[in-house]
This record gives sequence, structure tokens and C-alpha cells, in this order.
Amino acid sequence: MKVTDILRVKGNTLYTVSPSQTLAHAATTMSELDIGSLVVMEHGDLVGMLTFREVINAVVANGGSFGDRHVRSVMDDAPLTCTPATEIDEVRRMMLQRHARYMPVLDRRTLMGVISFYDVAKTVVDAQDFENRMLKAYIRDWPEDASPADAKPAA
Repeated sequence: MKVTDILRVKGNTLYTVSPSQTLAHAATTMSELDIGSLVVMEHGDLVGMLTFREVINAVVANGGSFGDRHVRSVMDDAPLTCTPATEIDEVRRMMLQRHARYMPVLDRRTLMGVISFYDVAKTVVDAQDFENRMLKAYIRDWPEDASPADAKPAA
């Protein structure tokens, strides 16, 4: 299974912010949209990622307020990225290794979407559920003339 499979189900709605916007504006956008991240774009290019982690760290470092900080000063300017062709198992490994909850999906320099750790986990669970249903259906439809107990172990 590949990242493109997640994007096909999830859709392609993207929420972006400019690095020159205030952190307060970005946090308000995240709150209003009930999202955990914004892609930071400048001149049509991905330049960073802003997640609730960076927002909270910046607020705590500033004594509990946003102050006049801008997105550029707190964003992750080297976010972990993947392509639509990246295998889901590779994405899981990368996200776990870097403790990343969100990952922009790039096709060369074009932003295709953002996947979250939740999206990856849901995809894996859905695939396992499907496999379990197929195995249970196979066992339930086992031919009457051959039962699993009659099968001889391979020598």
C-alpha cells in the first residue's frame, strides 16, 4: 500500500500559511478548522510545517502568549516529506523515527497533500480488518470434504 492510497480516500484539501503571518493568526486558523498542522508556503514552494507542537513550544517560551512572533520564527523549516509512491510501512518507520505527526506529500516540488499519523494508522487497521474478514470468510466456506484437521503437515 502506498501514500497515494491514503490521499485518494482522504481527499486533497490543503491548509497553508505564509511564513510572514503572525503565529496568533496561524493558531486561530488551526483552531477554527480543527486541524493540527499547516503547511508553510512561500512563492508556491513548501518552506516549512507548523504543527500544534511548535505553537505550544513558542507560547510556553514566550511566557504564555503569542507576542508578535511570526510563523517563520517557530516553524519546522526541514519537515519530513514523502512522495505519493512511498510505501506506507516506510512512512510509518519515518514518522516513528522522527516523532512526526504530520508529513507533507510532494510530487517533485508540487504539494499533493498532508498525511497524519492518524491517517497512516487508520489505513493499516482498515487493511488488517479487511484481511481478517477475508480469512474468516475463507475458513467459514471451507469445503465439506476437507477439514483443517484432516490436513497433513508438510514433511
